[in-house]
Amino acid sequence: MSPNYLRPAELFDGLRLHQNENTGGCSPKVVEALANMPRDRVGFYPAYKAMEAAAAKYFGVDQDHLVLTNGLDEGIMALSVACLRPKPGGPVPEAVIPEPTFEIYNVDTDVAGGREVTVPPAPDFAFPLDAVLAAITPATRVAFLTNPNNPTGQMLSKADVKAVAKAVPPEAIVFLDEAYAEFAGETFIPELPQFPNVIVGRTFSKAFGLAGLRVGALIGDPDRLAPIVRAIPVYSVSVAAATALPAALEDGAYLDDYLRQVKESKALLYKACDTLGLTYWKSGGNFVLVRIGDRSKDVIAALAAKKIYIRDRSNDAGCAGCVRIATGQVAHTQQLIAALEEVLCAAR
Repeated sequence: MSPNYLRPAELFDGLRLHQNENTGGCSPKVVEALANMPRDRVGFYPAYKAMEAAAAKYFGVDQDHLVLTNGLDEGIMALSVACLRPKPGGPVPEAVIPEPTFEIYNVDTDVAGGREVTVPPAPDFAFPLDAVLAAITPATRVAFLTNPNNPTGQMLSKADVKAVAKAVPPEAIVFLDEAYAEFAGETFIPELPQFPNVIVGRTFSKAFGLAGLRVGALIGDPDRLAPIVRAIPVYSVSVAAATALPAALEDGAYLDDYLRQVKESKALLYKACDTLGLTYWKSGGNFVLVRIGDRSKDVIAALAAKKIYIRDRSNDAGCAGCVRIATGQVAHTQQLIAALEEVLCAAR
């Protein structure tokens, strides 16, 4: 049985670089839209048409190819319930999960009653295509892929996604988690008409700063989405989220500025790691995986004492001694680097 997903401690008294959030918050247009929402709307079930139309336009798909969810987490759970529940007298459905990855795939597979088939990481976190293909069996019902990967930030080629999609059984789904696609600047969505067994997962938590409002999306062939939709509760996306999302999508300048800051922040952190002699992996996301080694837990604690929080990833496959650091607002990254230099120099 997979361990339960443990939410990080509720650390709101400092700089939150441990959950890959937009620490600058959402667009001011979102705050304005929420402030102007008539109070009687809170007493009514949400209207979704405007939100769905805005999201479909943003992703460049027809609305029947899109399902909005209460955070992408709900979409992953619904997919797991729809695809990985054992049927009486049938084989236990299997989920192929290349590691390291977002641990909720393992948790949801277990909750749904499926069997986890984990694939260990290749050297330097390159995608282990041959091992993934070898892990596919007639019982495979889901292959969980991520692009870019969390926690490593490594990119997955479209050719690899297509190879997995061609190899799984006809009834299986390839779930491609693109939670950080805005930062990577690429998506598999245009390829979906040729690969109807691929479902792309997206979220508005990261690039748009809406993590607290919980809005995610599943994008794919309507026939493949239909059984998943049955596992999603009615009206699961709140009226606040339905009000906020169109406003967020209208503010392209705010998104562009954040993407620019993420790019600059990563460059700053790479340079600092080079100076400090730390191993790191260039990332397609808004975070960087850094190997600190035996000192990692001490460094995490020392930064926490300064109210700067980063994520311990040392228990993930292949990530011994590693931490994950969100790289968003430039001022916040500069604050982190100054503290990191101070902590590491003091330890020498």
